[in-house]
Amino acid sequence: MSLRRLVLLRHGQTDYNAAGRMQGHLDSLLTATGVEQATAVAPEVARLAPDRLISSDLRRAVDTADVVAAACGRPVKLDPRLRETHLGEWQGRTVAEIEQEWPGAIAAWRSDAAWTPPAGESRVDVVRRSLPVVEELDEEYDGADAETTIVLVAHGGLIAGLVCGLLALPVSSWPAIGGLGNCRWAALARREDHPRWRLAGYNVGVGE
Repeated sequence: MSLRRLVLLRHGQTDYNAAGRMQGHLDSLLTATGVEQATAVAPEVARLAPDRLISSDLRRAVDTADVVAAACGRPVKLDPRLRETHLGEWQGRTVAEIEQEWPGAIAAWRSDAAWTPPAGESRVDVVRRSLPVVEELDEEYDGADAETTIVLVAHGGLIAGLVCGLLALPVSSWPAIGGLGNCRWAALARREDHPRWRLAGYNVGVGE
């Protein structure tokens, strides 16, 4: 076992974040603030000396990853399995708009990782498609001489779910893991003599 550290970085602020709208698979763009956030966090990620950078293929993650890659001197590989939760009919709407049309649905979704928005996917579905990304990296780096650090650039909902999946938490407890701020990250680590993933940091970032 040589894959020792995973850093899961959320993208910078987008126009949809600023407007309070759900994004899901919609391809929103970084705001000027989002670009500044990515620029500020990039040197911090570079200090971790990542061996690989892998990003969701949605534009907001790619643009964030490109800034980080320039600081790290590493190329970015895109993987659509790291996309945010598909929110179906909720995409592009505010929480207030969703609550008006589907009363009580937001609370149900937030409290139950298996609950699915109309025409969307659940947090459980998201982890089912994203966990193989890490499993494949484990296979690739098994037996490698050097300890490996991987940075995944993705989305708040996916990262929260993937952390729960990697920690093997019971699904009933997943809602206890909250979201991340823009350009903040979760870190998981493990040792040769303790191969289970452990949470080393959550919602870590630069400044406030």
